[in-house]
Amino acid sequence: MTEEIIIAGFGGQGVLSMGKILAYSGVIQDKEVSWMPSYGPEMRGGTANVTVILSDERISSPYLKLYDTAIILNQQSMDKFEKTVKKGGVLIYDPNGITQHPTRQDIKIYQVEGYRLASELGNKKVFNMIVLGGFLKIKPIVHLESVIEALKKSLPERHHNLIPLNKEAITIGMQNLFSHKLEHQSAVNHS
Repeated sequence: MTEEIIIAGFGGQGVLSMGKILAYSGVIQDKEVSWMPSYGPEMRGGTANVTVILSDERISSPYLKLYDTAIILNQQSMDKFEKTVKKGGVLIYDPNGITQHPTRQDIKIYQVEGYRLASELGNKKVFNMIVLGGFLKIKPIVHLESVIEALKKSLPERHHNLIPLNKEAITIGMQNLFSHKLEHQSAVNHS
């Protein structure tokens, strides 16, 4: 199993954190891991993306042009990365701020309203964990327990009190992933 992922959005949306947590989760599960961030000099508000590769085999190169999955959090990233999803791959996006929705017919497209759900939860900082939960619903490449361990490693100890909220956010994301292709949006159910 090898999963090649691009996560892209604005700086400040937790793009790099989401990638780091996925990478730590892979390490915890003894997978081969590559985490390669890219961001503009302005950071918060500028564009940011991270490539994460998780594999059972050695990773030959962290540089990719095509991805199994793209997680898109803003329009600029949609414009840039929609076309980089491999045929048969997956694109997950938060529709907040997206003016031109994805149109490809040869990939699976899903929405998770992370921004809205995080606002309803009362903490917009867990937006990225809601989106991560949506991803893990259809691509359970790491276990939830590993993600919680990864949160402990990546969050400063003074913020460990937020781990239950982050776990709840991941669960909410898993429960609120919708297929973009359906006329009538319905939750994805892979039980």
